[in-house]
Amino acid sequence: MSITLHSTAALLVIDLQNDFCPAVNGTGGALAVAGGHEIVPLINSLARAFPHVLVTQDWHPPAHISFASAHVGAQPYETIAAPYGSQTLWPDHCLQGSQGAAFHPALDLPQAEVILRKGFRPHIDSYSAFLENDHATPTGLAGYLRERGLRRLFLCGLAYDFCVRFSALDGAALGFECLVLEDATRAVNFPGSVEATDAAFATAGVRRIQSADLLTR
Repeated sequence: MSITLHSTAALLVIDLQNDFCPAVNGTGGALAVAGGHEIVPLINSLARAFPHVLVTQDWHPPAHISFASAHVGAQPYETIAAPYGSQTLWPDHCLQGSQGAAFHPALDLPQAEVILRKGFRPHIDSYSAFLENDHATPTGLAGYLRERGLRRLFLCGLAYDFCVRFSALDGAALGFECLVLEDATRAVNFPGSVEATDAAFATAGVRRIQSADLLTR
């Protein structure tokens, strides 16, 4: 299979931030995804082939609802019932203005046209680049893409089974063609989470591809 990139295609780079990558020189790693740093060179290379590049950035205030530390007696990776549904609790991560929230230092995307910050509302989490976790509150990305005429999205970044997953599923539900570059992602890999993601993509018509499948025009 080979895929040609046209002017309506965009690379959507999800949350490639220090806190989601193994710590380097003591910076980052609060919620590190195993091998998260390994995809940075590939994403830099991929981005040079795309006519449009968009980036998301997790951007939490202190005591965010997704932080275990914000709930008395709670531990990371437990779940709670939030007003909008089940919420996994995480270690504090990607605090606004912190080094952990900064992009990985090797990420080189000067051509990025948009940096979309998400998760900045204190009382609701946001895995998806399109919708908050209530599945109703928009981030504004869909409107931006439609005004720009960008209809085909290639997703990469962190993590495959969370923010990449929900971004691709919401994008597809909103009418965009979404393809996930599997070798340019890494997974949190909770028990069954990757298999559930694969199944959800198949049901939603989200294609899983490899970077080698891409051909530039």
